[in-house]
Amino acid sequence: MVKRREKYKNMSKGITKRKILFVGLDNVGKTSIVYSLLGIKNLPHFLNVSPTKGIHRENIQALDSTVGIWDLGGQEAYREEHLIDFKANIEGCNKFIYVFDVQDIKRYGLALSYFEQFINLLREEPKLTDLEISIFLHKFDPDLKTTHSEVNNDVINQLKENIKEIINKTNFFYQIFNTTIYAFFEKTITD
Repeated sequence: MVKRREKYKNMSKGITKRKILFVGLDNVGKTSIVYSLLGIKNLPHFLNVSPTKGIHRENIQALDSTVGIWDLGGQEAYREEHLIDFKANIEGCNKFIYVFDVQDIKRYGLALSYFEQFINLLREEPKLTDLEISIFLHKFDPDLKTTHSEVNNDVINQLKENIKEIINKTNFFYQIFNTTIYAFFEKTITD
């Protein structure tokens, strides 16, 4: 952490700059997570979220840091573009967050394929050895088992195994979290 802080420290202002990249398919909740990080707590605001077009960038001031949050639009029209522009998007990145929608079982295969494409690109970048990777199993809402009974422990455990199979081909440290914005953004470590 000290090495990274020195690398991104703006000496004239004493501000540490960090960059977080949010990636995933469309409608997985990336933008809602970003809104939660921005401190937006108004639930009706989340009901009117529009799909991200291209890349949406936000900056958050936290203590002595400026955190740049890049939300990559997950619509099919943008996914290939994000893969092609990978080097430009990952430049200066400290944290890579891939978001899966646990409620969208039908698209697990597509989400895993897109995830694997990014992991393969990350693996080819020698400068990214200290990149932090988080995988968010999002929309893991408190009433999940009653509203989506098909999303059970076996389904979630199989998704986690598929994720681990992809990422364990690398040397990256990663963590998997169950996340929800049901009552402000919340994450719990699963492994």
